[in-house]
Amino acid sequence: MARILCIVGHTRRGTFCEALGEAYARGARAGGHTVMLVNTAALNFNPVLRGAYEELQPLEQDLVAIHEALLAADHIAIIFPLWLGSMPAILKGFLERILQPDIFPAAREGKFAKPLAGKTARVIVTMGMPSFVYRWWFGTHALKVLEHNILRFVGAGPVRTTIHGSIEAVGDEKRRAWLQNAEAIGRQAA
Repeated sequence: MARILCIVGHTRRGTFCEALGEAYARGARAGGHTVMLVNTAALNFNPVLRGAYEELQPLEQDLVAIHEALLAADHIAIIFPLWLGSMPAILKGFLERILQPDIFPAAREGKFAKPLAGKTARVIVTMGMPSFVYRWWFGTHALKVLEHNILRFVGAGPVRTTIHGSIEAVGDEKRRAWLQNAEAIGRQAA
């Protein structure tokens, strides 16, 4: 069974992204996996990397356990809303903080750190626009940045993605289906 770190990258609690994270975690636990569910809105940390990768910024207490869970995880799930064409700043800051190169032994030894090597990932993104517009017109820019420039860059793969578009326009039935889907992929740790 897999050890999973599920991250909801949002600035508020009680969102549909949080509901997706809870459904994913519920499914994973039902599948026999262990899960740490994290919501960036509930954390106390500075999302700004003040040292600009030139000096180590010590992790706040809220981030220490998450960093350890990240290293121990077999699979990482990241759920966020598309804002201004990208991930919310709090999620980007969270990733910058827990992926600081100098907090990994290989980087401290002068080697290129791939701390997520051997880990798989799932990214679920919600957005106001229709998903086909995001795929066709915008080329899934935010997903490509997260998948290629962050997750794969530090070793994760494969990275699977799920896009839920027109989030404000869909009804309760569609949202229930999306929650059931999140639970199903959580059960498979996929």
